[in-house]
Amino acid sequence: MATKLLLLSFVICRLISTVGLTVDPNGLLRLGLYRQLSFDYADVETASLDFGRMTQVKPLAVLHPSSADDIAGLIRTAYESPEGFTVSARGHGHSISGQAQAANGVVIAMSSSISKRNRLTRPSLSLGLGHKSSYVDVWGGELWIDVLNSTLEHGLAPRSWTDYLYLSVGGTLSNAGISGQAFHHGPQISNVYELDVVTGKGEILTCSNEQNSQLFHAVLGGLGQFGIITRARIALEPAPQRVKWIRVLYSKFSAFTKDQEYLISLNGHPASERFDYVEGFVIVDEGLINNWRSSFFSPRNPVKISSLGAAANGGVLYCLEITKNYDESSSDTVDQEVEALLKKLDFIPTSVFTTDIPYVDFLDRVHKAELKLRAKGLWDVPHPWLNLFVPKSRIADFDQGVFKGILGNKKTSGPILIYPMNRNKWNQRSSVVTPDEDTFYLVALLRSALDSGEETQTLDYLSNQNRQILRFCKETGIKVKQYLPNLSTQEEWKDHFGDKWDLIVKRKMEFDPKHILATGQRIFQPGLTSSTSSS
Repeated sequence: MATKLLLLSFVICRLISTVGLTVDPNGLLRLGLYRQLSFDYADVETASLDFGRMTQVKPLAVLHPSSADDIAGLIRTAYESPEGFTVSARGHGHSISGQAQAANGVVIAMSSSISKRNRLTRPSLSLGLGHKSSYVDVWGGELWIDVLNSTLEHGLAPRSWTDYLYLSVGGTLSNAGISGQAFHHGPQISNVYELDVVTGKGEILTCSNEQNSQLFHAVLGGLGQFGIITRARIALEPAPQRVKWIRVLYSKFSAFTKDQEYLISLNGHPASERFDYVEGFVIVDEGLINNWRSSFFSPRNPVKISSLGAAANGGVLYCLEITKNYDESSSDTVDQEVEALLKKLDFIPTSVFTTDIPYVDFLDRVHKAELKLRAKGLWDVPHPWLNLFVPKSRIADFDQGVFKGILGNKKTSGPILIYPMNRNKWNQRSSVVTPDEDTFYLVALLRSALDSGEETQTLDYLSNQNRQILRFCKETGIKVKQYLPNLSTQEEWKDHFGDKWDLIVKRKMEFDPKHILATGQRIFQPGLTSSTSSS
């Protein structure tokens, strides 16, 4: 064992001298992390990339933790060493612009197979009377698909989702976690009872609305700036068995948004009088309507934009996507409930497309598309995504300037989502910022840069188009907020957080005063202090 430790110490010293990190390698060894700390080329290479495939930043090492204590020990070493080093938590690596990377630091592989095999905390279900207070305790690196599979064994499921389930619990809670259920239940961060968090000082703290509440609200939507989530207590509800999945099309944007806003206004009504999921997407070219996310439509009966009256609308169609959950006890009435709701909507009458699938298949729908794209080599490509929260009062201007203007009817390479949410379902004490209106829209341009020979699908073209969209919003006074923000300067971050900036700085100085955590977000410049932050 002594020989093994000596050899590892030598390797660490050589690596540290190469990258300029000044932490004492013996300090890392004294943690007892020599089995969890990896300098393997494949590990480092994996941690240097993310889903965005647009940046590559290599860490010094990768930690495969077996418990929260391993994470706390690593961070304490960084906090107590004279020069220190940075630490970032990486879940499934689905960041877009290097947010989970740690230059010359250590990346914590929260969702790695080693973590899953060794960790002490497995999903633990606790049931309350009548299921009304049910919850599940999960490791921060657990993937939502695994949480779902665990809870379904008990007939339960989390209330709020993201469209893609192969994301880590800690990762989505560090952003917000949204999907078509957010109008009803709020984002995922509104459905958490309690957290265990390792702060930037290496402390392991349990927090909730009642206990360490400042840390609780800071971490939820906090972009990893204030602590690493090692355990989350997630609210559950009885899981439905099946889903009626409906899509209808619109050629008029005003009718589309009016109907979406009407449907989310039914929040609070009995389940029989509302849909359970409300999303939508924009179709700006002929090919996209039958693309991977729109495979709902039969390839044998492809939908043509020209056949639906969109030509007079600048070649743009809008698709409303809605679902109604049900089980065997309500199977006799679900069709009537759907029909009653559809009668109140103003879509193109001939454009109703319906399918009926198991609940788990609906939630996991994007993964099936992922497998198809992987088989074609179209998954591990650059993803210059842009996600915006747009205030309801300006969404029509956004449509004219972006969907019909900047995007026009050019060929695109990925879905463009658009759906509204109710702001009162978002806890304003969290670190997330949203437009200051009762209703706001998510607009998500989920494009992929493809080597197809077409200029409109290149990374440079799409990145420039994103800049055009942001510039248009700024010049026309549309006060958008980025979701999954990617900003470069502290001035941009100050503008992003707005009135919350001083609170964000205060929380940073309290929970991560040496700026050890999540430097890939580029929020705080080196040497930032509370006295300079508010200037």
